[in-house]
Amino acid sequence: MAEGKVATAQKSLQDFDPQKSPKRNKYAFACAILASMTSILLGYDIGVMSGAVIYIKRDLKLTDVQIEILVGIINLYSLIGSCLAGRTSDWIGRRYTIVLAGSIFFTGAILMGFSPNYAFLMFARFIAGVGIGYALMIAPVYTTEVSPPSCRGFLTSFPEVFINGGILLGYISNYGFSKLPLHLGWRMMLGVGALPSVILAVGVLAMPESPRWLVMRGRLGEATKVLNKTSDSLEEAQLRLADIKAAAGIPESCSDDVVEVTKQSHGEGVWKEFFLYPTPAVRHILIAALGIHFFQQASGIDAVVLYSPEIFKKAGLESDAEQLLATVAVGFAKTVFILVATFLLDRVGRRPLLLTSVGGMVLSLLALGLGLTVIEQSRVVLKWAVGLSIGTVLSYVATFSIGAGPIAWVYSSEIFPLRLRAQGAAMGVVVNRVTSGVISMTFLSLSDKITIGGAFFLFGGIAACGWIFFYTMLPETQGKTLEEMEGSFGKFAAWSKSNHKDNPQIQLAN
Repeated sequence: MAEGKVATAQKSLQDFDPQKSPKRNKYAFACAILASMTSILLGYDIGVMSGAVIYIKRDLKLTDVQIEILVGIINLYSLIGSCLAGRTSDWIGRRYTIVLAGSIFFTGAILMGFSPNYAFLMFARFIAGVGIGYALMIAPVYTTEVSPPSCRGFLTSFPEVFINGGILLGYISNYGFSKLPLHLGWRMMLGVGALPSVILAVGVLAMPESPRWLVMRGRLGEATKVLNKTSDSLEEAQLRLADIKAAAGIPESCSDDVVEVTKQSHGEGVWKEFFLYPTPAVRHILIAALGIHFFQQASGIDAVVLYSPEIFKKAGLESDAEQLLATVAVGFAKTVFILVATFLLDRVGRRPLLLTSVGGMVLSLLALGLGLTVIEQSRVVLKWAVGLSIGTVLSYVATFSIGAGPIAWVYSSEIFPLRLRAQGAAMGVVVNRVTSGVISMTFLSLSDKITIGGAFFLFGGIAACGWIFFYTMLPETQGKTLEEMEGSFGKFAAWSKSNHKDNPQIQLAN
């Protein structure tokens, strides 16, 4: 009997072959959409600032350095929200943390819209940045914890989808309000960003709490109801519940609706396990999660997205309208290809899609650097170089969106063990935002020092280093439950063979 129970406990969700399910779980799909809407807040801010700074600079008479700080500082402000979000979400739950994120950003967006001067605008961006930090951390964590393994990659990529959707809305807002008087146009661009947070606050009322958070609080009855709704079958729901109970230190035989949990996860001992006494698996997970976030941003994506009008100006587009319309094309390219990526994540796998994506980014960045360098050195307009520069901007954001963009969030949110997930995800956001802040706050100055073409050659070299890191350090996670994930890490060079042997689904996919 004992051996039978052990064998049952060791079953994988692959035994139930959820991929044969005729339809995706609609309830989990709806939950993922509502949670991921928080990411619109960041996306809209990124997109809208790319065009708004043209008019802010003219209206408030700002220098390039002040513009760099204004654009990039929100990434550093968001660190406060990200650092607080892990502990907050363990304390009040994932759902109410989403409400808090939307409320803070709403306040910041309204204040930005009414900013009379540069100092007040910086204060308003501080408020909005804290809200963005909360949103960035909590959306992928909640979506990961509520999703069934059969479509976890698809659903967990939604935050990146909504970031891209927000960027596109920001670009469209720029073009739409650019015809207004100078003092009013940029304020409308920024103030309208409050609308998504209102929709979010209403929609979140229909969301359930994360089943993993409910179990950690001892609320097994509620967790069971959520799992029954978000799993592909009742058998799968029972297996997911058993895995979470084991991670929380609750006996598998316990079936009470409410139990006392002695093994709490409020951050106690988490930082020691990360930095003082990490196991080989935890150390590997931490390096992989922080590395994927670093290289995602260090390859220059926010420089392209935030300074698209400036790049297109260097490429030969003279008027504001031409620059803003070309920027809208960037938004469409990013949005279309992120939608393609959502359908490939659970079919192709994280690793092949990521390596293909980053390879395309390297080629696009080097070609963009070449095109901009030729334009800058030439005394006449070379149409082929202009076309190359515009085309490679679009190819760069497309290849980024099909892999590196969504996979950074999917991968880093699913590989941490339950006891470390909230704080681990928060650290990933910190690295992501710090790197983004450095890039966005130095791009104009860097372009002045080494030319704009040289800047993109540098980003191409960093992306190439990222490809090597991903190839050597990131095992495939497709098809594994969150509780099985830790076993894929800690082997470093030896992980590839063992991972494929242990996961027949990946062998078939490859």
